[in-house]
Amino acid sequence: MIWCNGSLNKPTNMKRFLSYTFLWILLCLGNVDQLFAQKNSRKIVVAKKGKADFRTIQGAINSLPDSSASMRTIYVKNGVYREKVYLEKNMITIEGESREKTILTAAIARDEWRCLHNDDWGVATLNIDANDIGLLNISVINSYGLDHPNEKMIDCPQDSVTGKKSIRAFGHQMAVRTMNATRLKAINCIFRAYAGDTVSPWNVDNGMFYFKDCIIEGGVDFYCPRGWAYAENCTFIHRRGDAAIWHDGSKHEDSKTVLVNCNFEGYDGFKLGRYHRDAQFYLINCSFADNMADKAIYRVPTNNTIRWGERIYYYNCNRKAGNFAWFANNLHQAPNAVAAKDINTQWVFGNRWNPLSN
Repeated sequence: MIWCNGSLNKPTNMKRFLSYTFLWILLCLGNVDQLFAQKNSRKIVVAKKGKADFRTIQGAINSLPDSSASMRTIYVKNGVYREKVYLEKNMITIEGESREKTILTAAIARDEWRCLHNDDWGVATLNIDANDIGLLNISVINSYGLDHPNEKMIDCPQDSVTGKKSIRAFGHQMAVRTMNATRLKAINCIFRAYAGDTVSPWNVDNGMFYFKDCIIEGGVDFYCPRGWAYAENCTFIHRRGDAAIWHDGSKHEDSKTVLVNCNFEGYDGFKLGRYHRDAQFYLINCSFADNMADKAIYRVPTNNTIRWGERIYYYNCNRKAGNFAWFANNLHQAPNAVAAKDINTQWVFGNRWNPLSN
């Protein structure tokens, strides 16, 4: 018998002994590789106190290799993590212990950030420039509007006219901002800001984004995906601003945002949605609060060319106080006359991605 615990039954024949020794080395190396694989596949634990691998989410991310063939999980225990997170490594899931008690929060005004930076990298609480990212059971909050209720004037080198800029409590504030990321999914999460663009998954070319059982809250355009997006069983809470949801599908005619079994609520007279560029909306089995405005999803007048016309489709949506005519069933007018029963993740993403596979 040959064992990797240091023992080796020595054969009487020296040639056989050398052969067995070589085989023993190979077997042991194989076991070592397996041990490393097991170590890399385990959950990395983050906690504010007590036994854990790291005290910060960023520290856990930084500890991982840049690439991986399999998903890595960072398990975050309950607590308030006051940090801005940059995620640039593929194949990572950030899993909270519970979505109400595992909180990642920072206070960032986009307008202030852009006074010193040329792009949005770093403008959000959670900044993502990586593919195959999962978020599970966690709250991601941009608290700027709550923490800084008063308007302030700051030096702004990017403003070539005055060199100054007024930063308002309700300017754009992103909880999540993606750059070139694709295949992002979030399940049972809370995304909250007190102004616009709370959830900004922006990749108009090949972005694919999936949200399930989430609460998303904020101001104008607070859910504003670009590319392909699918949200199901989510609650959208509109705090202020012109409209709740937004889409940019201007790169590809097939791009779309799909919302299935979702609920919408907000301040008295909140508007459902709007768009500035080519967009395509599908709302299936959605419920609207009684205080929603009688205002259809609308196009904002801009100089942008709209190549594919108005593409806004509803099926079986309702409002307890009575339905408005503009969200009557019109799915039969959609391209290829898709049936409601056929609208699912496979239909939205095609064969490019199955967010339910793992």
